[in-house]
Amino acid sequence: MAEPANRPSTRAPNLWATAAALLWTPVFIAQIVWALIDGRWTTWPHVTLFVVTAVVALADIIVVPRWRFRVHRWEISDDAVYTRTGWFNQERRIAPITRVQTVDTERGPLDRFFGLATVTVTTASSAGAVKIAALDLDVADRAVAHLTEVAARNAGDAT
Repeated sequence: MAEPANRPSTRAPNLWATAAALLWTPVFIAQIVWALIDGRWTTWPHVTLFVVTAVVALADIIVVPRWRFRVHRWEISDDAVYTRTGWFNQERRIAPITRVQTVDTERGPLDRFFGLATVTVTTASSAGAVKIAALDLDVADRAVAHLTEVAARNAGDAT
C-alpha cells in the first residue's frame, strides 16, 4: 500500500510553532519570577536552567514543526482514510470507509487565526479517531464532503 499523498497546509508549521511558543512562555516566566525572588540572576542554576530551556524550546519551536510537516500525510480513497503523523513517534493509521461513524471538523483559536481546520474521522475502532490536522479550511471542507459522499456509497455496519 502506498504512502498517503497529501500534506497538511503550508501554514501548519507556523501553527505548530506558535502553539509550542505559547506552551514555553509560562516556563520562561516561571524562571524569571524565580530569579527575581532569588535575587541572583547570574548564578549557575539560573543561567544553566535558562540556557537548557532556551535550547530545548528553540528546537521545539523551530525544528519540530518543520519535521512534523515533512512526516504528516493524509489521503482519502474510496476504500479507506490513511494518515501518517508524528515527529518522533510516528504513527500510520488506516481506517476502512465501511467503519466510518462520524466526520467532524474542529477549529481552535489558533486554527482560526491561521485559517486551518482538523478533520476527525470517528470509526468503530478501539484505537480511537483518525485525525487529519492542519488543513486549509477549504481543503478540510472538501475532504469532509468527499468523505461523507464516499462513506454513503460504501455503507457498512460501522461497528
